[in-house]
Amino acid sequence: MSEWYSLEDVADRLGLHVRTVRSYVREGRLGAVRIGKQYRVSHADLQALTGGPSRSRQVGVTSVLDVDGIDAAAAERLASFVRGLPKPARAPHVDMVHEPDRDRLKVIVVGSVEANVELLRLVGAMAEGAA
Repeated sequence: MSEWYSLEDVADRLGLHVRTVRSYVREGRLGAVRIGKQYRVSHADLQALTGGPSRSRQVGVTSVLDVDGIDAAAAERLASFVRGLPKPARAPHVDMVHEPDRDRLKVIVVGSVEANVELLRLVGAMAEGAA
């Protein structure tokens, strides 16, 4: 693979400050080639520093929303609405369980922070309207 990265790209990928990456280059901990006034780091040199393939950090969240006072028919309408939403590339996984003896709907969302927040706001607003 002949991919080259700027020091800023390397800093972003590793979650470091660009000054730290520059010091790695000066100390010889990170191989780099100087092109004009800028350094470029090869994919192989980046892998040698990290000990493996470079990848971005991902944060996942599991959220549980309890909706009390919702009957089975309203819970099914809400579940159908959520199942019918468009599925983006990184859509969260959603499970919904209605507890008829308590008139409670549990909504479990697993995905990114942003997807959890967006979906839980939507479900919360819809549940308030259904109650």
